[in-house]
Amino acid sequence: MPTLDFKGKQHIYAHHLTVPYRPIETDASRSCNPSGADDNLIIHGDNLHALKALLPRYANRIKCIYIDPPYNTGSQAWVYNDRVNSPLMQEWFAQNSPVDGEDLERHDKWLCMMWTRLHLLRELLSDDGVIFVSIDDHEQHHLRMIMDEIFGAETFIACLAAVLNLKGSRDNRGFTTTHESVLVYEKVARSASLHEVPLRDDDTDDWLQDNVGWYKKGANLKYSGENAPRERRPNLFYPIYVHEDGTVGVEPQSDTSEELWPIADGGREVTWRWSRETVAANPNEILAIRSGMGWTLHKKQRPPVGVVPSKKPKSTFYSPKYSATTATTTVKEIFDNTRTFDYPKSPHFLADLISIAGVGPDDIVLDSFAGSGTTAHAVLALNREDGGNRKFILIECEDYADTITAERVHRVINGVPNARDASLREGLGGSFTYGTLGEPMEIEGMLTGNALPAYESLAACLLSTASGISVGTNTLEQKNDDGLFHSGDGIDYYLLYKPDLEYLQSNEAILDLDRAERIRDVNYQNGVKAIIYAPGKYIGQRELTGMGITFCQLPHALHEK
Repeated sequence: MPTLDFKGKQHIYAHHLTVPYRPIETDASRSCNPSGADDNLIIHGDNLHALKALLPRYANRIKCIYIDPPYNTGSQAWVYNDRVNSPLMQEWFAQNSPVDGEDLERHDKWLCMMWTRLHLLRELLSDDGVIFVSIDDHEQHHLRMIMDEIFGAETFIACLAAVLNLKGSRDNRGFTTTHESVLVYEKVARSASLHEVPLRDDDTDDWLQDNVGWYKKGANLKYSGENAPRERRPNLFYPIYVHEDGTVGVEPQSDTSEELWPIADGGREVTWRWSRETVAANPNEILAIRSGMGWTLHKKQRPPVGVVPSKKPKSTFYSPKYSATTATTTVKEIFDNTRTFDYPKSPHFLADLISIAGVGPDDIVLDSFAGSGTTAHAVLALNREDGGNRKFILIECEDYADTITAERVHRVINGVPNARDASLREGLGGSFTYGTLGEPMEIEGMLTGNALPAYESLAACLLSTASGISVGTNTLEQKNDDGLFHSGDGIDYYLLYKPDLEYLQSNEAILDLDRAERIRDVNYQNGVKAIIYAPGKYIGQRELTGMGITFCQLPHALHEK
Protein backbone atom coordinates (compact mmCIF):
# COMPACT_ATOMS: atom_id res chain seq x y z
CA MET A 1 0.00 0.00 0.00
CA PRO A 2 1.37 3.46 -0.82
CA THR A 3 2.31 5.51 2.23
CA LEU A 4 2.91 9.20 2.79
CA ASP A 5 6.35 10.35 3.88
CA PHE A 6 6.78 13.68 5.65
CA LYS A 7 9.44 15.42 7.67
CA GLY A 8 9.48 14.17 11.26
CA LYS A 9 7.56 10.96 10.60
CA GLN A 10 10.42 8.74 11.75
CA HIS A 11 10.55 10.62 15.06
CA ILE A 12 6.82 10.60 15.84
CA TYR A 13 6.03 7.18 14.32
CA ALA A 14 5.55 5.59 17.76
CA HIS A 15 5.33 8.78 19.82
CA HIS A 16 1.80 7.93 20.99
CA LEU A 17 3.28 4.99 22.94
CA THR A 18 5.69 7.18 24.89
CA VAL A 19 3.23 9.93 25.86
CA PRO A 20 3.08 9.82 29.68
CA TYR A 21 -0.16 8.99 31.40
CA ARG A 22 -1.78 11.94 33.19
CA PRO A 23 -4.76 11.34 35.47
CA ILE A 24 -7.98 13.28 34.93
CA GLU A 25 -8.70 15.52 37.92
CA THR A 26 -12.33 16.54 38.30
CA ASP A 27 -13.46 20.06 39.14
CA ALA A 28 -16.86 20.04 40.82
CA SER A 29 -17.20 23.83 40.66
CA ARG A 30 -17.18 23.75 36.84
CA SER A 31 -19.26 20.60 36.46
CA CYS A 32 -23.02 20.49 35.87
CA ASN A 33 -25.16 18.04 37.84
CA PRO A 34 -22.23 15.55 38.06
CA SER A 35 -23.55 12.01 38.32
CA GLY A 36 -20.55 9.82 39.10
CA ALA A 37 -17.91 7.77 37.31
CA ASP A 38 -20.00 7.17 34.17
CA ASP A 39 -20.89 10.83 33.68
CA ASN A 40 -20.33 12.83 30.51
CA LEU A 41 -16.87 14.43 30.44
CA ILE A 42 -15.49 17.80 29.37
CA ILE A 43 -11.70 17.84 29.66
CA HIS A 44 -9.58 20.97 29.44
CA GLY A 45 -6.07 20.12 28.30
CA ASP A 46 -3.82 19.06 25.43
CA ASN A 47 -5.85 16.50 23.53
CA LEU A 48 -2.83 14.24 23.00
CA HIS A 49 -2.38 13.82 26.75
CA ALA A 50 -6.14 13.73 27.36
CA LEU A 51 -6.58 10.90 24.84
CA LYS A 52 -3.82 8.95 26.58
CA ALA A 53 -5.52 9.63 29.93
CA LEU A 54 -8.78 8.15 28.58
CA LEU A 55 -7.21 4.85 27.49
CA PRO A 56 -7.34 3.05 30.87
CA ARG A 57 -11.11 3.43 31.04
CA TYR A 58 -12.30 3.89 27.46
CA ALA A 59 -10.00 1.87 25.17
CA ASN A 60 -12.10 0.05 22.57
CA ARG A 61 -15.33 1.52 24.00
CA ILE A 62 -16.08 4.63 21.91
CA LYS A 63 -18.79 3.96 19.33
CA CYS A 64 -18.45 7.22 17.38
CA ILE A 65 -15.65 9.77 17.11
CA TYR A 66 -16.09 13.14 15.43
CA ILE A 67 -13.19 15.58 15.12
CA ASP A 68 -12.88 18.96 13.45
CA PRO A 69 -9.12 19.59 13.61
CA PRO A 70 -7.28 22.72 12.40
CA TYR A 71 -7.60 22.90 8.61
CA ASN A 72 -4.11 24.37 8.28
CA THR A 73 -5.30 27.00 5.82
CA GLY A 74 -2.49 29.40 6.66
CA SER A 75 -4.98 32.11 7.57
CA GLN A 76 -4.43 31.66 11.29
CA ALA A 77 -1.64 30.29 13.45
CA TRP A 78 -1.70 27.12 15.53
CA VAL A 79 1.10 25.81 17.68
CA TYR A 80 2.52 22.31 17.56
CA ASN A 81 3.51 21.69 21.20
CA ASP A 82 3.94 17.93 21.57
CA ARG A 83 7.01 16.88 23.49
CA VAL A 84 8.99 14.57 21.23
CA ASN A 85 12.20 13.06 22.62
CA SER A 86 14.24 13.60 19.46
CA PRO A 87 16.52 16.68 19.95
CA LEU A 88 16.32 17.34 16.20
CA MET A 89 12.51 17.46 16.32
CA GLN A 90 12.49 19.60 19.46
CA GLU A 91 14.75 22.12 17.79
CA TRP A 92 12.70 22.04 14.59
CA PHE A 93 9.40 22.67 16.41
CA ALA A 94 10.97 25.39 18.55
CA GLN A 95 12.19 27.22 15.47
CA ASN A 96 9.09 26.75 13.33
CA SER A 97 6.07 27.27 15.62
CA PRO A 98 3.51 28.71 15.32
CA VAL A 99 2.35 27.42 11.97
CA ASP A 100 1.08 29.94 9.45
CA GLY A 101 0.66 30.45 5.73
CA GLU A 102 4.29 31.46 5.19
CA ASP A 103 5.65 28.26 6.74
CA LEU A 104 6.89 25.98 3.96
CA GLU A 105 6.87 23.02 6.37
CA ARG A 106 3.40 23.60 7.78
CA HIS A 107 2.03 20.46 6.10
CA ASP A 108 4.76 18.33 7.72
CA LYS A 109 4.00 19.73 11.16
CA TRP A 110 0.26 19.32 10.69
CA LEU A 111 0.81 15.66 9.79
CA CYS A 112 3.07 15.18 12.83
CA MET A 113 0.30 16.62 15.00
CA MET A 114 -2.43 14.44 13.49
CA TRP A 115 -0.43 11.20 13.31
CA THR A 116 -0.07 10.71 17.06
CA ARG A 117 -3.66 11.70 17.84
CA LEU A 118 -5.18 9.44 15.19
CA HIS A 119 -3.29 6.47 16.66
CA LEU A 120 -4.77 7.11 20.10
CA LEU A 121 -8.23 7.74 18.66
CA ARG A 122 -8.07 4.38 16.93
CA GLU A 123 -7.25 2.65 20.23
CA LEU A 124 -10.28 4.28 21.84
CA LEU A 125 -12.68 3.36 19.02
CA SER A 126 -14.73 0.19 19.46
CA ASP A 127 -14.37 -2.62 16.94
CA ASP A 128 -17.74 -1.66 15.40
CA GLY A 129 -17.11 2.07 15.76
CA VAL A 130 -16.97 4.85 13.17
CA ILE A 131 -14.79 7.97 13.01
CA PHE A 132 -15.73 11.14 11.11
CA VAL A 133 -13.04 13.75 10.37
CA SER A 134 -14.00 17.15 8.95
CA ILE A 135 -11.40 18.75 6.69
CA ASP A 136 -11.09 21.03 3.66
CA ASP A 137 -8.94 20.88 0.54
CA HIS A 138 -5.76 22.15 2.23
CA GLU A 139 -5.08 18.80 3.94
CA GLN A 140 -7.77 16.42 2.69
CA HIS A 141 -5.42 14.50 0.40
CA HIS A 142 -2.77 14.19 3.11
CA LEU A 143 -5.32 13.17 5.72
CA ARG A 144 -6.72 10.45 3.48
CA MET A 145 -3.28 8.88 3.10
CA ILE A 146 -2.39 8.81 6.80
CA MET A 147 -5.89 7.57 7.68
CA ASP A 148 -5.33 4.72 5.22
CA GLU A 149 -2.01 3.97 6.87
CA ILE A 150 -3.22 4.13 10.49
CA PHE A 151 -6.72 2.65 10.15
CA GLY A 152 -6.14 0.59 7.01
CA ALA A 153 -7.30 1.42 3.48
CA GLU A 154 -9.85 -1.37 3.74
CA THR A 155 -11.64 0.49 6.57
CA PHE A 156 -12.40 3.55 4.44
CA ILE A 157 -16.16 4.04 4.12
CA ALA A 158 -16.77 7.35 2.36
CA CYS A 159 -15.67 10.90 1.67
CA LEU A 160 -18.71 13.08 2.27
CA ALA A 161 -19.26 16.50 0.72
CA ALA A 162 -20.79 18.67 3.43
CA VAL A 163 -22.28 21.86 1.97
CA LEU A 164 -22.05 24.08 5.04
CA ASN A 165 -21.62 27.48 3.39
CA LEU A 166 -24.73 27.96 1.27
CA LYS A 167 -23.57 31.30 -0.17
CA GLY A 168 -20.04 30.11 -0.72
CA SER A 169 -16.70 31.76 -0.01
CA ARG A 170 -14.55 33.13 -2.80
CA ASP A 171 -11.11 31.84 -3.57
CA ASN A 172 -8.46 33.17 -5.94
CA ARG A 173 -9.22 30.82 -8.83
CA GLY A 174 -12.78 31.81 -9.59
CA PHE A 175 -14.73 29.07 -7.80
CA THR A 176 -17.07 29.79 -4.93
CA THR A 177 -16.39 27.13 -2.31
CA THR A 178 -19.50 25.84 -0.59
CA HIS A 179 -18.42 22.51 0.88
CA GLU A 180 -16.00 20.75 3.18
CA SER A 181 -15.13 17.06 3.25
CA VAL A 182 -15.82 14.52 5.96
CA LEU A 183 -13.70 11.37 5.84
CA VAL A 184 -15.46 8.32 7.27
CA TYR A 185 -13.56 5.25 8.50
CA GLU A 186 -14.40 2.26 10.64
CA LYS A 187 -11.99 0.55 13.01
CA VAL A 188 -12.41 -2.98 11.65
CA ALA A 189 -13.32 -3.49 8.01
CA ARG A 190 -16.97 -4.41 7.45
CA SER A 191 -17.73 -4.32 11.18
CA ALA A 192 -19.62 -1.01 11.46
CA SER A 193 -23.34 -0.96 10.86
CA LEU A 194 -24.41 2.31 9.24
CA HIS A 195 -27.96 3.39 9.95
CA GLU A 196 -30.55 5.43 8.14
CA VAL A 197 -31.10 9.08 9.00
CA PRO A 198 -34.29 9.67 10.98
CA LEU A 199 -36.61 12.14 9.24
CA ARG A 200 -37.66 14.69 11.81
CA ASP A 201 -40.50 17.21 11.56
CA ASP A 202 -38.18 20.05 10.58
CA ASP A 203 -36.81 17.97 7.72
CA THR A 204 -40.14 17.91 5.91
CA ASP A 205 -41.30 21.51 6.37
CA ASP A 206 -42.39 22.92 3.02
CA TRP A 207 -41.84 19.55 1.34
CA LEU A 208 -44.67 17.61 -0.25
CA GLN A 209 -44.68 14.10 -1.59
CA ASP A 210 -46.65 12.96 -4.64
CA ASN A 211 -46.35 10.27 -7.29
CA VAL A 212 -43.33 12.02 -8.82
CA GLY A 213 -41.28 12.42 -5.63
CA TRP A 214 -40.25 15.17 -3.27
CA TYR A 215 -40.52 18.86 -4.18
CA LYS A 216 -40.10 22.14 -2.43
CA LYS A 217 -42.81 24.79 -2.62
CA GLY A 218 -41.73 27.36 -5.18
CA ALA A 219 -43.20 30.69 -6.25
CA ASN A 220 -46.94 31.31 -6.16
CA LEU A 221 -48.42 30.72 -9.61
CA LYS A 222 -50.49 33.85 -9.14
CA TYR A 223 -48.57 36.78 -10.64
CA SER A 224 -47.89 39.75 -8.35
CA GLY A 225 -45.59 41.98 -10.41
CA GLU A 226 -46.31 45.27 -12.11
CA ASN A 227 -47.88 43.40 -15.03
CA ALA A 228 -50.19 41.44 -12.69
CA PRO A 229 -53.51 43.27 -13.45
CA ARG A 230 -55.83 41.37 -15.77
CA GLU A 231 -56.02 44.20 -18.27
CA ARG A 232 -52.26 44.03 -18.85
CA ARG A 233 -52.30 40.37 -19.95
CA PRO A 234 -55.91 39.28 -20.43
CA ASN A 235 -54.89 35.92 -21.97
CA LEU A 236 -53.41 34.89 -18.57
CA PHE A 237 -56.76 35.31 -16.82
CA TYR A 238 -58.49 31.92 -16.93
CA PRO A 239 -59.60 29.18 -14.50
CA ILE A 240 -57.37 26.33 -13.26
CA TYR A 241 -59.08 23.32 -11.72
CA VAL A 242 -57.87 21.39 -8.62
CA HIS A 243 -59.10 17.82 -8.77
CA GLU A 244 -60.10 15.56 -5.90
CA ASP A 245 -56.67 13.85 -5.84
CA GLY A 246 -54.84 17.18 -5.55
CA THR A 247 -53.67 17.34 -9.17
CA VAL A 248 -54.46 20.30 -11.41
CA GLY A 249 -55.61 20.94 -14.98
CA VAL A 250 -57.30 23.43 -17.25
CA GLU A 251 -60.48 21.33 -17.51
CA PRO A 252 -62.60 19.88 -14.68
CA GLN A 253 -62.43 16.09 -14.19
CA SER A 254 -65.69 15.84 -12.26
CA ASP A 255 -68.16 17.81 -10.21
CA THR A 256 -65.69 17.70 -7.32
CA SER A 257 -63.03 19.68 -9.21
CA GLU A 258 -62.62 23.13 -7.69
CA GLU A 259 -62.32 26.16 -9.98
CA LEU A 260 -59.61 28.69 -9.16
CA TRP A 261 -59.23 32.12 -10.72
CA PRO A 262 -56.27 34.49 -10.21
CA ILE A 263 -57.98 36.79 -7.72
CA ALA A 264 -55.79 38.89 -5.41
CA ASP A 265 -56.64 40.40 -2.04
CA GLY A 266 -59.66 42.63 -2.10
CA GLY A 267 -61.11 40.78 -5.11
CA ARG A 268 -58.71 42.39 -7.61
CA GLU A 269 -58.42 40.38 -10.83
CA VAL A 270 -54.79 39.56 -11.71
CA THR A 271 -53.13 36.89 -13.89
CA TRP A 272 -51.35 33.55 -13.73
CA ARG A 273 -47.61 33.33 -14.36
CA TRP A 274 -48.19 30.55 -16.91
CA SER A 275 -50.43 30.50 -19.95
CA ARG A 276 -53.31 28.08 -20.30
CA GLU A 277 -51.26 26.07 -22.82
CA THR A 278 -48.26 25.82 -20.45
CA VAL A 279 -50.42 24.59 -17.56
CA ALA A 280 -52.13 22.05 -19.85
CA ALA A 281 -48.73 20.72 -20.94
CA ASN A 282 -47.13 20.69 -17.45
CA PRO A 283 -49.78 19.90 -14.85
CA ASN A 284 -47.32 17.82 -12.78
CA GLU A 285 -45.10 20.88 -12.30
CA ILE A 286 -47.74 22.61 -10.14
CA LEU A 287 -48.40 22.04 -6.43
CA ALA A 288 -51.87 22.69 -5.09
CA ILE A 289 -51.73 23.48 -1.36
CA ARG A 290 -54.82 23.84 0.80
CA SER A 291 -54.77 26.27 3.71
CA GLY A 292 -57.33 28.01 5.85
CA MET A 293 -57.83 30.54 3.03
CA GLY A 294 -58.47 27.85 0.43
CA TRP A 295 -56.22 26.55 -2.35
CA THR A 296 -53.00 28.18 -3.49
CA LEU A 297 -51.02 27.08 -6.56
CA HIS A 298 -47.22 26.99 -6.61
CA LYS A 299 -44.58 26.05 -9.08
CA LYS A 300 -42.69 22.95 -8.06
CA GLN A 301 -39.14 23.80 -7.17
CA ARG A 302 -36.88 20.86 -7.81
CA PRO A 303 -34.23 20.71 -5.09
CA PRO A 304 -30.49 20.56 -5.77
CA VAL A 305 -28.82 17.17 -5.59
CA GLY A 306 -28.61 15.95 -1.99
CA VAL A 307 -31.47 18.04 -0.65
CA VAL A 308 -34.28 15.54 -1.14
CA PRO A 309 -35.35 14.28 2.31
CA SER A 310 -34.33 10.66 2.53
CA LYS A 311 -33.64 8.12 5.23
CA LYS A 312 -30.78 6.65 3.25
CA PRO A 313 -27.59 8.64 3.90
CA LYS A 314 -26.22 10.40 0.84
CA SER A 315 -22.60 11.31 0.23
CA THR A 316 -23.66 14.96 -0.17
CA PHE A 317 -24.93 16.66 2.97
CA TYR A 318 -26.94 19.66 1.88
CA SER A 319 -29.58 21.37 3.99
CA PRO A 320 -30.06 24.83 5.48
CA LYS A 321 -30.10 23.21 8.92
CA TYR A 322 -26.50 22.01 8.38
CA SER A 323 -25.25 25.41 7.28
CA ALA A 324 -22.68 27.64 8.97
CA THR A 325 -25.41 30.30 9.22
CA THR A 326 -27.64 27.96 11.24
CA ALA A 327 -24.68 26.93 13.40
CA THR A 328 -23.62 30.50 14.12
CA THR A 329 -27.19 31.59 14.83
CA THR A 330 -27.62 28.71 17.27
CA VAL A 331 -24.47 29.59 19.22
CA LYS A 332 -25.38 33.30 19.29
CA GLU A 333 -28.84 32.42 20.56
CA ILE A 334 -27.38 30.32 23.37
CA PHE A 335 -25.03 33.15 24.37
CA ASP A 336 -27.62 35.93 24.46
CA ASN A 337 -27.15 37.02 20.83
CA THR A 338 -23.41 37.48 21.30
CA ARG A 339 -20.99 36.06 18.75
CA THR A 340 -18.60 34.04 20.89
CA PHE A 341 -17.15 31.48 18.48
CA ASP A 342 -16.15 31.48 14.81
CA TYR A 343 -17.01 28.66 12.43
CA PRO A 344 -19.03 26.34 14.70
CA LYS A 345 -20.73 23.24 13.34
CA SER A 346 -24.50 22.78 13.37
CA PRO A 347 -25.95 20.41 16.01
CA HIS A 348 -28.27 19.03 13.30
CA PHE A 349 -25.23 18.06 11.23
CA LEU A 350 -23.58 16.30 14.16
CA ALA A 351 -26.83 14.62 15.24
CA ASP A 352 -27.28 13.07 11.80
CA LEU A 353 -23.66 11.84 11.67
CA ILE A 354 -24.09 10.28 15.11
CA SER A 355 -27.32 8.63 13.98
CA ILE A 356 -25.69 7.27 10.83
CA ALA A 357 -22.88 5.77 12.96
CA GLY A 358 -25.51 3.69 14.75
CA VAL A 359 -24.83 5.19 18.18
CA GLY A 360 -27.23 3.36 20.48
CA PRO A 361 -28.99 4.68 23.59
CA ASP A 362 -26.05 3.77 25.87
CA ASP A 363 -23.07 4.35 23.55
CA ILE A 364 -20.31 6.95 23.85
CA VAL A 365 -19.39 9.76 21.43
CA LEU A 366 -15.96 11.44 21.56
CA ASP A 367 -14.83 14.80 20.18
CA SER A 368 -11.18 15.68 20.87
CA PHE A 369 -11.31 19.08 19.10
CA ALA A 370 -14.46 20.17 20.90
CA GLY A 371 -14.55 23.89 20.04
CA SER A 372 -17.91 25.37 21.01
CA GLY A 373 -19.31 22.04 22.26
CA THR A 374 -21.61 21.22 19.34
CA THR A 375 -21.06 17.46 19.70
CA ALA A 376 -22.35 17.48 23.28
CA HIS A 377 -25.34 19.60 22.18
CA ALA A 378 -26.16 17.03 19.48
CA VAL A 379 -25.86 14.07 21.87
CA LEU A 380 -28.13 15.71 24.45
CA ALA A 381 -30.67 16.59 21.74
CA LEU A 382 -30.77 12.97 20.56
CA ASN A 383 -31.25 11.79 24.16
CA ARG A 384 -34.10 14.27 24.61
CA GLU A 385 -35.65 13.03 21.37
CA ASP A 386 -35.74 9.30 22.14
CA GLY A 387 -35.07 9.02 25.88
CA GLY A 388 -31.59 7.56 25.32
CA ASN A 389 -28.60 7.73 27.64
CA ARG A 390 -25.82 8.36 25.15
CA LYS A 391 -22.64 9.78 26.68
CA PHE A 392 -20.22 12.37 25.33
CA ILE A 393 -16.57 13.09 25.99
CA LEU A 394 -15.24 16.48 24.87
CA ILE A 395 -11.61 17.59 24.90
CA GLU A 396 -10.60 21.20 24.34
CA CYS A 397 -7.10 22.60 24.81
CA GLU A 398 -7.91 26.31 24.51
CA ASP A 399 -8.67 28.59 27.45
CA TYR A 400 -12.31 28.87 26.39
CA ALA A 401 -12.92 25.23 27.41
CA ASP A 402 -14.65 26.59 30.50
CA THR A 403 -16.19 29.86 29.31
CA ILE A 404 -17.49 28.65 25.93
CA THR A 405 -17.33 24.86 25.56
CA ALA A 406 -18.57 23.90 29.02
CA GLU A 407 -20.73 27.01 29.39
CA ARG A 408 -22.64 26.21 26.20
CA VAL A 409 -23.32 22.66 27.37
CA HIS A 410 -24.37 23.98 30.78
CA ARG A 411 -26.90 26.35 29.18
CA VAL A 412 -28.21 23.70 26.79
CA ILE A 413 -28.78 21.36 29.73
CA ASN A 414 -30.58 23.92 31.89
CA GLY A 415 -32.44 25.81 29.15
CA VAL A 416 -32.01 28.87 26.96
CA PRO A 417 -34.91 31.26 27.78
CA ASN A 418 -34.93 33.10 24.44
CA ALA A 419 -34.40 30.07 22.18
CA ARG A 420 -36.81 29.60 19.31
CA ASP A 421 -36.76 25.81 19.74
CA ALA A 422 -39.13 24.74 22.52
CA SER A 423 -36.97 21.88 23.79
CA LEU A 424 -33.92 24.16 23.98
CA ARG A 425 -35.94 26.75 25.89
CA GLU A 426 -36.92 24.11 28.43
CA GLY A 427 -33.45 22.57 28.57
CA LEU A 428 -32.31 19.26 27.13
CA GLY A 429 -31.40 17.85 30.53
CA GLY A 430 -28.31 15.87 31.38
CA SER A 431 -25.04 16.44 33.18
CA PHE A 432 -21.28 16.56 32.79
CA THR A 433 -18.14 16.38 34.87
CA TYR A 434 -15.45 18.94 34.12
CA GLY A 435 -11.88 17.73 34.34
CA THR A 436 -8.30 18.85 33.89
CA LEU A 437 -5.09 16.86 33.50
CA GLY A 438 -2.93 16.08 36.49
CA GLU A 439 0.83 15.74 36.61
CA PRO A 440 2.26 13.12 34.24
CA MET A 441 3.35 9.75 35.58
CA GLU A 442 7.01 9.76 34.63
CA ILE A 443 9.79 7.48 35.76
CA GLU A 444 12.03 10.31 36.94
CA GLY A 445 9.31 11.74 39.12
CA MET A 446 8.52 8.39 40.66
CA LEU A 447 12.18 7.64 41.35
CA THR A 448 12.64 10.94 43.18
CA GLY A 449 9.23 10.92 44.84
CA ASN A 450 8.40 14.34 43.44
CA ALA A 451 5.44 13.14 41.34
CA LEU A 452 3.76 10.11 42.85
CA PRO A 453 0.29 9.34 41.41
CA ALA A 454 -2.68 8.17 43.43
CA TYR A 455 -3.04 4.41 43.90
CA GLU A 456 -6.14 4.18 41.70
CA SER A 457 -4.61 6.23 38.87
CA LEU A 458 -1.45 4.14 38.79
CA ALA A 459 -3.44 0.90 38.89
CA ALA A 460 -5.61 2.02 35.96
CA CYS A 461 -2.55 3.06 33.97
CA LEU A 462 -0.80 -0.28 34.60
CA LEU A 463 -3.84 -2.27 33.52
CA SER A 464 -4.16 -0.28 30.31
CA THR A 465 -0.52 -0.14 29.23
CA ALA A 466 0.44 -3.68 30.21
CA SER A 467 -2.78 -5.60 29.59
CA GLY A 468 -5.04 -3.41 27.46
CA ILE A 469 -7.79 -3.53 30.09
CA SER A 470 -10.01 -0.45 30.42
CA VAL A 471 -11.75 0.08 33.77
CA GLY A 472 -12.72 3.06 35.86
CA THR A 473 -10.43 4.29 38.59
CA ASN A 474 -13.38 4.20 40.98
CA THR A 475 -13.40 0.39 40.76
CA LEU A 476 -9.68 0.05 41.41
CA GLU A 477 -8.75 -0.07 45.06
CA GLN A 478 -6.59 -2.35 47.17
CA LYS A 479 -8.83 -5.27 48.08
CA ASN A 480 -6.54 -7.04 50.56
CA ASP A 481 -3.25 -6.65 52.41
CA ASP A 482 -1.33 -8.34 49.59
CA GLY A 483 -2.26 -5.60 47.10
CA LEU A 484 -4.97 -7.28 44.96
CA PHE A 485 -6.76 -4.60 42.93
CA HIS A 486 -8.32 -6.32 39.92
CA SER A 487 -9.31 -9.80 38.69
CA GLY A 488 -10.29 -10.86 35.19
CA ASP A 489 -9.68 -13.38 32.42
CA GLY A 490 -7.96 -15.81 34.78
CA ILE A 491 -5.48 -13.25 36.14
CA ASP A 492 -5.31 -11.49 39.51
CA TYR A 493 -3.50 -8.14 39.50
CA TYR A 494 -1.57 -6.94 42.55
CA LEU A 495 0.01 -3.57 43.23
CA LEU A 496 2.26 -2.89 46.22
CA TYR A 497 2.21 0.87 46.27
CA LYS A 498 1.39 4.02 48.19
CA PRO A 499 2.08 7.59 47.00
CA ASP A 500 4.68 7.82 49.74
CA LEU A 501 8.41 7.63 49.00
CA GLU A 502 9.21 6.34 52.48
CA TYR A 503 6.79 3.44 51.99
CA LEU A 504 8.16 2.66 48.53
CA GLN A 505 11.68 2.44 49.95
CA SER A 506 10.65 0.16 52.81
CA ASN A 507 10.45 -3.63 53.04
CA GLU A 508 6.67 -3.35 53.21
CA ALA A 509 6.57 -2.56 49.48
CA ILE A 510 8.82 -5.47 48.51
CA LEU A 511 7.51 -8.84 47.31
CA ASP A 512 8.90 -11.37 49.79
CA LEU A 513 8.50 -15.14 50.13
CA ASP A 514 5.63 -15.02 52.64
CA ARG A 515 3.50 -12.79 50.41
CA ALA A 516 4.39 -14.79 47.29
CA GLU A 517 3.32 -18.05 48.99
CA ARG A 518 -0.03 -16.56 50.06
CA ILE A 519 -0.67 -15.40 46.50
CA ARG A 520 0.45 -18.80 45.18
CA ASP A 521 -2.13 -20.52 47.40
CA VAL A 522 -4.87 -18.25 46.03
CA ASN A 523 -3.71 -19.05 42.50
CA TYR A 524 -3.95 -22.81 43.08
CA GLN A 525 -7.28 -22.55 44.86
CA ASN A 526 -8.97 -20.36 42.21
CA GLY A 527 -7.17 -21.68 39.13
CA VAL A 528 -5.71 -18.29 38.22
CA LYS A 529 -2.34 -16.67 37.68
CA ALA A 530 -1.04 -13.45 39.19
CA ILE A 531 0.76 -10.32 38.00
CA ILE A 532 2.41 -8.33 40.77
CA TYR A 533 3.63 -4.74 40.43
CA ALA A 534 6.04 -3.64 43.14
CA PRO A 535 9.24 -1.60 43.59
CA GLY A 536 11.27 -4.78 44.24
CA LYS A 537 11.32 -8.45 45.20
CA TYR A 538 13.32 -10.82 47.42
CA ILE A 539 12.60 -13.92 45.37
CA GLY A 540 13.72 -14.93 41.86
CA GLN A 541 11.44 -14.95 38.84
CA ARG A 542 12.15 -18.65 38.19
CA GLU A 543 10.66 -19.56 41.56
CA LEU A 544 7.82 -17.09 41.04
CA THR A 545 7.01 -18.66 37.69
CA GLY A 546 6.51 -21.99 39.43
CA MET A 547 4.02 -20.25 41.71
CA GLY A 548 2.06 -18.84 38.75
CA ILE A 549 3.34 -15.31 39.43
CA THR A 550 4.76 -12.72 37.02
CA PHE A 551 6.66 -9.88 38.66
CA CYS A 552 6.81 -6.36 37.12
CA GLN A 553 9.03 -3.80 38.75
CA LEU A 554 7.90 -0.24 39.30
CA PRO A 555 8.34 2.28 37.82
CA HIS A 556 9.61 0.51 34.67
CA ALA A 557 6.31 -1.37 34.24
CA LEU A 558 4.68 1.93 33.36
CA HIS A 559 6.30 1.88 29.93
CA GLU A 560 6.21 -1.82 29.02
CA LYS A 561 4.10 -1.08 25.98
